[in-house]
Amino acid sequence: MATRTRPSGWTVLAALLMIFGGIMTVLEGIAALVHDHVFVATRDYFFSFSLTGWGWIHLILGIVIFLAGCALFGGAVWARMVGVTLAALGALANFLWIPHAPFWAIVLLAINITIIWALCTGDRRRVK
Repeated sequence: MATRTRPSGWTVLAALLMIFGGIMTVLEGIAALVHDHVFVATRDYFFSFSLTGWGWIHLILGIVIFLAGCALFGGAVWARMVGVTLAALGALANFLWIPHAPFWAIVLLAINITIIWALCTGDRRRVK
């Protein structure tokens, strides 16, 4: 049986950041797919995918992060675990994206790390 409680302030913060971060990641993916000439093409980068490949990765990951952020408002425990996993994947993807769009990637990296922190430290209520 899944445990549902009213989400605490940290969980609500994480959900809002996941929704915002998911939307920004989707926009990042769309920009890489449609306007790939905007991004810097780095040579000899160890994690070199085509910008179209990065665009699809960010687009799909952003949609899933957005949906998981919406699920967090229900207070389900599974949504917290999925949220931490997706935020970690988002942080990794944005870390690898730094050579293409440094500022945008670092901002989204910070948002994903904040999501992980908020989901791991939130909801520490004492049962009386």
